[in-house]
Amino acid sequence: MISRIYIMPKKIDKKIDSYLIDSRLSKKEVLTLAKTLTNPILEDCYVDESPKLEGFSYAIEIGFLPGVTDNVSHTVKEIAIDLLHLKKDTDFQVFTSKIFFTKLHKLKDAQEHFLTLYNPLIERAYIACIKSGKINLPKKIPKVVLRKGISVLPVSLSVSDEELKKIGKEGIMDGNGKRRGPLALDLSSMQVIKEHFAKLKRNPTDIELESLAQTWSEHCKHTIFANSIDDIKDGLYKTYIKGATNLIRQKKGQSDFCVSVFSDNAGGIIFDKDYLITHKVETHNSPSALDPFGGAVTGIVGVNRDTIGFGLGAKPVANTYGFCFSEPDDARKLFKDKNLTQPMLPSKRIMDGVIKGINVGGNCSGIPTISGFIKFDNRYRAKPMVFAGTVGLIPRLRQGFGGQTKKKLHEKKARVGDYVVMVGGRVGLDGIHGATFSSITLDSNSPATAVQIGDPITQKKLSDAIVKEARDLNLYNSITDNGAGGLSCSVAEMAKECGGAKIFLEKVPLKYPGLRPWEIWISESQERMTLSVPKRKWKKFQKLMESRGVEATVIGEFTSSGKCIVRWKGKKIMDLEMDFLHNGLPKHHLRTDSTPQNLPLSGEIKSFPLIRGNTRGLGEGFGKDLENLFVEKNISGFSFISEQYDHEVQASSVLKPLS
Repeated sequence: MISRIYIMPKKIDKKIDSYLIDSRLSKKEVLTLAKTLTNPILEDCYVDESPKLEGFSYAIEIGFLPGVTDNVSHTVKEIAIDLLHLKKDTDFQVFTSKIFFTKLHKLKDAQEHFLTLYNPLIERAYIACIKSGKINLPKKIPKVVLRKGISVLPVSLSVSDEELKKIGKEGIMDGNGKRRGPLALDLSSMQVIKEHFAKLKRNPTDIELESLAQTWSEHCKHTIFANSIDDIKDGLYKTYIKGATNLIRQKKGQSDFCVSVFSDNAGGIIFDKDYLITHKVETHNSPSALDPFGGAVTGIVGVNRDTIGFGLGAKPVANTYGFCFSEPDDARKLFKDKNLTQPMLPSKRIMDGVIKGINVGGNCSGIPTISGFIKFDNRYRAKPMVFAGTVGLIPRLRQGFGGQTKKKLHEKKARVGDYVVMVGGRVGLDGIHGATFSSITLDSNSPATAVQIGDPITQKKLSDAIVKEARDLNLYNSITDNGAGGLSCSVAEMAKECGGAKIFLEKVPLKYPGLRPWEIWISESQERMTLSVPKRKWKKFQKLMESRGVEATVIGEFTSSGKCIVRWKGKKIMDLEMDFLHNGLPKHHLRTDSTPQNLPLSGEIKSFPLIRGNTRGLGEGFGKDLENLFVEKNISGFSFISEQYDHEVQASSVLKPLS
């Protein structure tokens, strides 16, 4: 039975909340749930009947597209299970939406008015006419419907260079005649893969090609920094970034406070005799251009996971941020495609969404957001810069167990025979081609599935269970996050520690049925970690995770075979040598090209005398100019951001946010 709950403010507003309940609950049980979700002082609830809406012409319902993470629905489901004493495996689904109202009388005007209220990349919208003060919205469940017949495709590389380029840029051709999405592999990379499989006398499978694309992507390998450039033979990374750091460390000698650099999910330095501090910052620019909220929240929870994945697990203790936006009132219309049919989101929509994403990622995870910066420049109109950072804390040593010596917690190593265990959120279509998408130019082919919406509450439970309990109980040997490339990258990275891995892909928990093997393998769905758990400790680890509401599943085993092997229902679908997977990427010699620009100066440059003491003697013109300067967004404060972010949670911040 499908029921709809409306929750409406007593003082009529232009927005109400809606919950579609798909369950076998009685009407009495649904009403009990509705009353629990309602604040009786401020709100009224209605079950399967429309509230009275006098004076409005149209209503528009905005909810998530099928398969997009709906955090509120997860919470409502947990409330219902506890409130109504349901079993955890009860067939019970919740779908949330918001309903907006307008007094505009023309349908076209109403449609244009609400265009800025939703993002078609991740949300659905439905407009209904309000008649006699009532709305009649369909009770349609947004379920994911995937193809029937799940198969693994061989990909022939015995094609022309032109076709190889197309496969690398636009993706593998599916049975329906459409390309899957970018592999971000150039011609030389495709030729190396072609030669490799020619030696093996077979074609690669689609999952093998997709896995190589994730591992070789700019996002994962940082190929621009790694390749030689101009007269810098070893590249920018080895020469100036790693090289400069190593030189400083050598000069510091015994005073070197760096413990882990360029080798783990985050960097680690000595804080005191008992603790290390970790730090990681990354950008989420392209995802935030497509979906500002989703791009930003996955950025911040992603670096939270990088912190949890440092060593044997650091505790995230502080978040940081940096935003570069176009002016909020920049009304220019930009498009992703040449035909001008796919508009970019409005500038203010991007700013508001990004700020909210970092807010939710920190506040809902119980991590203080203590500092950041913001910069406005209209050159960021098409693509903002969104920095997300996390500081972590980890003990330097763990006390020995059963007579063992103390262990350095920043050291980890998967061991042959350990189970490959996936913990946290389930795998879905969201995050497909996230790594390769981030490695190319944003255009009309940018895939909707590349952006995910994080679930900070699920990640909070995972984080606490790992860092506060499992780590100190010595229940696993290694850990890393399921970031870019999902399982394809996390398993392959950890497999380097012991020499190989074998995976049984059908064991991976899914959000919904119908995902193809390659999609399961490379999906970057959020809130997931991969661990190596000794077989003798699995039952204890599993019981701990279950008691904390964290899903944990054995999906394979670490080996010393020198290969990463993936099976699907008994059939081997991927068999790649570890050396080729990690080191087979061809090297390039890059060259820089200078493009001088002579930009005209606009406006009059004014100089102002230094102000000391009383300013009453200043002329009126100067005072007005000073006021205008303080109005400038790059000069005035940004307390409107810092006041939204919780910087007191965990009660550990000493210096408060600057505004």
